[in-house]
Amino acid sequence: MKTQAAVLFEVCKPLQLIPVTIPSLKSGQVLVDVAYSSICHSQLLEVLGKRGPDRFLPHTLGHEGSGTVLEVGSDVVKVKPGDRVVLSWIKGKGKDVPSMVYQSDEGPVNSGAISTFMRRTITCENRLTPILDSMPLREAALLGCAIPTGAGIVLKVAKISEGESVAIFGIGGVGLSALMAASFVKAHKIIAVDIFDHKLKQAKQLGATHTINGMSCDVAIEILNMTNGLGVDYAIEASGKKQAMEAAFRSVRDQGGICVIAGNLSQGDLILIDPMDLIKGKKILGSWGGSAQTDEDIPFYANLFLSGDLPLKSMITHEYGLQDINQALKELEQGNAGRIMIKMED
Repeated sequence: MKTQAAVLFEVCKPLQLIPVTIPSLKSGQVLVDVAYSSICHSQLLEVLGKRGPDRFLPHTLGHEGSGTVLEVGSDVVKVKPGDRVVLSWIKGKGKDVPSMVYQSDEGPVNSGAISTFMRRTITCENRLTPILDSMPLREAALLGCAIPTGAGIVLKVAKISEGESVAIFGIGGVGLSALMAASFVKAHKIIAVDIFDHKLKQAKQLGATHTINGMSCDVAIEILNMTNGLGVDYAIEASGKKQAMEAAFRSVRDQGGICVIAGNLSQGDLILIDPMDLIKGKKILGSWGGSAQTDEDIPFYANLFLSGDLPLKSMITHEYGLQDINQALKELEQGNAGRIMIKMED
């Protein structure tokens, strides 16, 4: 069996859509018919060569998607053919098997434990979570990365409570997810920060109480002005920009204010913080996928969507076919999109 895959042959060059041969399944592997894939900013960094030397070229990409199980390898017990699933880079329960290699006319194509920029894909059992048939596959794709990372920062890492204040830097997929979760827990003040007015407008529609265009002011000072000189209880950095990370840390209050870093910088980039801010009691944390436990959290977020408490549809601003994957990446790079969806079609 062959399938179409978007393959990175060389960094800073367009992905190439080529047919690859799907091998027989090994123990712990699952063949999935991909319905939708979303695009994460970390994938863009990989294409642009900003994550350091890429020793796996050529390789497939994509780590957030949804689809239907076609076939399972031996020892797979978590899913069965016909199950609708979310594909995620975040490990859950099940077998964790080594990365694999597809074959193509151009030679071997490397693949990690999950790849969603392809029509059909072989995935490890532990990167799949079954979902209810009532959960639309389009919105379900967001449950593979954006939602567990962004909402997880609010609910599981920072553990923001009703009445507390939060500033969210970067209103992309992760930032929007954090914003919706902050609104869900009834944070008192939700400040959205971005450099694009159309993203700030979207943030307002999804629950932001205040917005700041980072191109027009010193963001940390503006946040202090909005909070009577105190700063916010929490800041979440989801833009992957050095200046935003530094401003986010400066914007939290003394004596317990927490800044959570989720965005990815280019390899080698560093941020500067004033040690006196640490002495004053400000804290800075990182987040690995929002501390997600996918087997519990993905069904939880799916139920929030189905109950009307998580407006996932509003996150999706663009939809492309796999043949237009490079245009989708360009839109993301230029800051034109919230979350982009890739719809797979035969």
